[in-house]
Amino acid sequence: MTGPMPERQTQAETAASAKIEAQVQRDEAKVADAQFFVPPSASIQERQPRALRSGDAFALFDTHGDALGAMHGPEGVYYRDTRHLSYWRLTLCGEYPMLLGSSMDDRVDALIVDLTNPDIVGRDKTLITNDAIHINRTKFLFENRMHERIAIRNFDEEAHHVRIEITMGSDFKDMFEVRGTHRSRRGDKLAPHFPDGKIVHRYRGLDDVERKTIIAFSPHPAMLQEHRAEFHLDLAPGERRVLFCAISFEDEHELPADQAFLQCYRALRQRRRSRNQQRPRIASTNAGFDAMVSRAVSDLATLTSTTADGLCAYAGIPWYCTLFGRDSLITALELLWFDPAFARGTLLRLAELQATEDDPLADAEPGKILHETRQGEMANLREVPFGLYYGSVDSTPLFIHLAGEYLRRTGDMAAIDRLWPHLQAALGWLDDYADRDGDGFLEYGARSGDGLRNQGWKDSFDAISHADGRLAEGPIAIVEMQAYAYAAWRAAAAICASRGDDAGASHWKDKARDMKRRFAETFFDPELGCYILALDGEKTPCRVVASNAGHALLMGIATPDHADAVAQRLMAPDCFSGWGIRTLSRSEKRYNPMSYHNGSIWPHDNALIAAGFARYGRHADAGRVLSALSAATAYFDQNRLPELFCGFVRKRGRAPILYPVACAPQAWSSASPLFLVQAVLGMDIDHRSTIIFNGPQLPDCLSALTIERIGCGAGTVDLDIQQVGHATSVFVKRRSGGITVNTFS
Repeated sequence: MTGPMPERQTQAETAASAKIEAQVQRDEAKVADAQFFVPPSASIQERQPRALRSGDAFALFDTHGDALGAMHGPEGVYYRDTRHLSYWRLTLCGEYPMLLGSSMDDRVDALIVDLTNPDIVGRDKTLITNDAIHINRTKFLFENRMHERIAIRNFDEEAHHVRIEITMGSDFKDMFEVRGTHRSRRGDKLAPHFPDGKIVHRYRGLDDVERKTIIAFSPHPAMLQEHRAEFHLDLAPGERRVLFCAISFEDEHELPADQAFLQCYRALRQRRRSRNQQRPRIASTNAGFDAMVSRAVSDLATLTSTTADGLCAYAGIPWYCTLFGRDSLITALELLWFDPAFARGTLLRLAELQATEDDPLADAEPGKILHETRQGEMANLREVPFGLYYGSVDSTPLFIHLAGEYLRRTGDMAAIDRLWPHLQAALGWLDDYADRDGDGFLEYGARSGDGLRNQGWKDSFDAISHADGRLAEGPIAIVEMQAYAYAAWRAAAAICASRGDDAGASHWKDKARDMKRRFAETFFDPELGCYILALDGEKTPCRVVASNAGHALLMGIATPDHADAVAQRLMAPDCFSGWGIRTLSRSEKRYNPMSYHNGSIWPHDNALIAAGFARYGRHADAGRVLSALSAATAYFDQNRLPELFCGFVRKRGRAPILYPVACAPQAWSSASPLFLVQAVLGMDIDHRSTIIFNGPQLPDCLSALTIERIGCGAGTVDLDIQQVGHATSVFVKRRSGGITVNTFS
């Protein structure tokens, strides 16, 4: 009787394994067909794109300053989710100039490109040898218009007769078309017209909106056709000539292109200088770290949108250059110590867009906070559900949590009073809609076939799975959602107390306390040494080690012993690559270091986890994360942290590996270095003119750090933070407004 048993068990196991593998293959087929996925058919990163943005317009150029988006890339100039300029290429006498240099001028967020000629034949049929002609291009966006200056100088001892050609095109593709969504029908491309030396490309969409690309030149071209402008220049030795282009998408600029360039350049530079003067300045002993921080601050300025209610961040270029609830809220949270105006503006803007009705296609329910908004043709026609889309389970609790943190940071009761009806509605959504099955945990699930399948921050189709690789079926209760709800209820209690509502404060404290108890009992898995990733629709645990667990530490729902276990687990080699913490342990079935959410490294995810480490006194672990990301930026174009990068292990002499279609810049990645600085310093700022450093510990990559103009209450303070032996000391250089600085070891 004992003999055949192992064979029968092996057969059963084999059958079970085959069943699981078949399910995984079916899941993968679903993933391949998943709508709204950005297919990595070509790497953006290998082109080292240059991104510009202003208002509802953004541009993506290559290092030459050209946009070749019509050749199956994302480059171009976009306005309100439509690519208005898909092709823009400069040639010299029919030849492509050679690149000398390409950089971003952070003072104005302008692209500066230097080019020279190969051997070319001039207009008079004579040879112009290489390096005789220098071309400098300066490009920027300002108030939804693109401006370019092209300066051409002859460094030869002989006169030359050259021809500058600009080839252009406007495909008017919707952003989702550029991302790979196929449309069976499109609108009509209308005939261009040429008013007063300009060219106007036009398109009438199926939504009956006429979209225009208006291109003006100064001086007027010698020849202007639908897709080509040509300038004839006679350059004496040493002579410099300048051409200007201005591109708008609604109304023509009132000024000629040359005057518009100069006026807008000055205004843009003054705006950025004024904004930076109001923020802290960070400097260190590490040039690479300083370059990362400088790029982060510059990229945040690029992605900042100014509304009637203040500042908020658009998510990222090119795929997500719009307001995203989760991204904008997390970015504002990361920046709260640095510039609390982001939190105020983000909260007020999202309050305006809060759902008031039930709409299954938009995954909207009363009180729910926005996931994303779009303004393109496909959104207008509801070919995609993202005009105003609410398929995000975590935006609503993050909205409440940020409001509480903003109040603690600023004491701005006027803003909180204005937000209070919206906070009440958001709390109502948590009570009435977020718990789908009444078990006391909060779940999500798309309410229509067009909605996102996964609605946490890891919203790709295959992001939530079981240990055997099967995708989790909903409704799904992800680990971080429970932590966010806990933090939201804690914030509601604090806000109620500030408003004199003791009964409300007690109610929300009780809900948070109950969640913390049940969370510890249900989500911590002693065998994993970590929180599980989620509960599926059958309440079966997804026993997977993923970075999501670290968010529980950030929100304070973890018990101290669970926090220590999670921190140790996430810093183990299967999770910590040396460049950062992976989204998924490499021991898991679905691990793939090149995937979007199953083994890659996200800077914002790492920053939130590191802040959670610091909350539980693990500043050394937070410092390791900061050092890893700082080292990675040395290899990235422009010292910029991208949206994500691949999760391969760090090896001596090798660079981190780029993810092919990552956004760069991305707001919550850009804000990550600033949040990491706060984490390693254990810095907490209270509006009552108090700054606390709780166990500060500079990481190995820094021996000293200076932070100037930290705002607190009505005053500011300049600080020197230095590593002295094994201790980190905080010294006050200057203070105003009666600020108190306290340091606890």
